Amino acid sequence: MHRYILKRIAFLIPTILGVTFIIYAVLNITPSSPGQAILGPSASPAAIEEFNHQVGYDQPFLTKYFNYVKNMVTKADFGISYFTKQSVFNEVWPRFMVTIKLSLSGVALAALIGVPLGILAAVKQYSLLDTIPSVLSFFIAAIPSFVLGMVLLLVFAQQLKILPSYGLDTWRHYIMPILAIAIPPAAQNMRFTKSSMLEAIRQDYVRTARAKGAPERTVIWKHALRNALMPVVTQIGMSLGLLICGSVVIEKMFTLPGIGSLIIDRINFKDEPIIIAGVILISICFTVVMLLVDIIYAFIDPRIKAKYSNAKG
Repeated sequence: MHRYILKRIAFLIPTILGVTFIIYAVLNITPSSPGQAILGPSASPAAIEEFNHQVGYDQPFLTKYFNYVKNMVTKADFGISYFTKQSVFNEVWPRFMVTIKLSLSGVALAALIGVPLGILAAVKQYSLLDTIPSVLSFFIAAIPSFVLGMVLLLVFAQQLKILPSYGLDTWRHYIMPILAIAIPPAAQNMRFTKSSMLEAIRQDYVRTARAKGAPERTVIWKHALRNALMPVVTQIGMSLGLLICGSVVIEKMFTLPGIGSLIIDRINFKDEPIIIAGVILISICFTVVMLLVDIIYAFIDPRIKAKYSNAKG
């Protein structure tokens, strides 16, 4: 098992190198330059050229790429921002932590709401406890997060005035952003869990457990749920990765200092060090989430753990 985990961790290296290369290539072929974007249209060509030379933007593409990778690997140095002249890590890391807190809270809330409702709907199929949540989840899953965010702002911030509409000064500032990103995935989790549970309940081993006289609680929670959780864990892991990558709209809507909004802002100034460092952190986080999902698989399904153990031997 530990060999598998080490292999997956080692896979981070080519992933980071590939992401860095792609981002560098994309930024290299886009028009404009940091000098033009930061100094503005009124700057002279000489001033723009001097600025690009100072930040090293005029170097050949491969030279910039290899120098960046070398500094990142040997010195853990992500460079200096073209726009603020500050350390990239000092700018990116606090914003990244805001996004992580927001995404983790949203995924946790979505799982706490969606998974139990999905189990309940599967166990009570064709009853009101199935019909009402299923119908609601059908509509809620189709609502984009930004639409839900606007509704929350209108109701709780503008009309009722009980929640703040921007900033992160207190825990109350997190309520509406977390609800906005958690409710649509909660509806998806509910539908996914219900489908997976219904499939598990119809399996032969569940009928055998019932035939042997096992209590219904044991049949559902020990036999059916454990096997039904496999695709649900994948869904939750993927939703976390997507929330980390796609929380830009919510960060902008609620004026949150997250990594997504920072990357979008610095694209306007072609601030390569900030953009690349932000994308690298997001790609690392997404890969780690997928690794954790695979590890959880081994604890849910003994067959996977046995396969890894046999591979080790």
